Amino acid sequence: MDMDKVKYWTEVSDYDLETAEAMLRTGRWLYVGYMCHQTIEKIFKAFRCSRKEDPVPYSHNLINIAQSCGLGQLLDGQKRVFLSRMMPLNIEARYPSYKKAIGESLSEDRCREILEKTKELQLWVKAML
Repeated sequence: MDMDKVKYWTEVSDYDLETAEAMLRTGRWLYVGYMCHQTIEKIFKAFRCSRKEDPVPYSHNLINIAQSCGLGQLLDGQKRVFLSRMMPLNIEARYPSYKKAIGESLSEDRCREILEKTKELQLWVKAML
């Protein structure tokens, strides 16, 4: 286990969560979703570094990252559904053809829910580090 890498990924996950909270306060719904995706992605990468020595994959696919380190087997149905709903908030949110539709699907209430579920998932993973 490379504790420096675990620490790095955990710290950037925390930073991204703080950024998601700031985006919520300012009403930037698209970026709440994006930063929550980043929070999860990075805490999954911290978990991966705590279990594997090989380099973290260059991937943004939350389910693939979870599968690559053994987290996938630990995810219950609710967590899997949440991850599948988070996937479009990363890559697709950056492209004009998707950005408008995704932005319109996000409201303050939905963003609050996403943020709360992100915090829960992050804490769940942290408890296993």
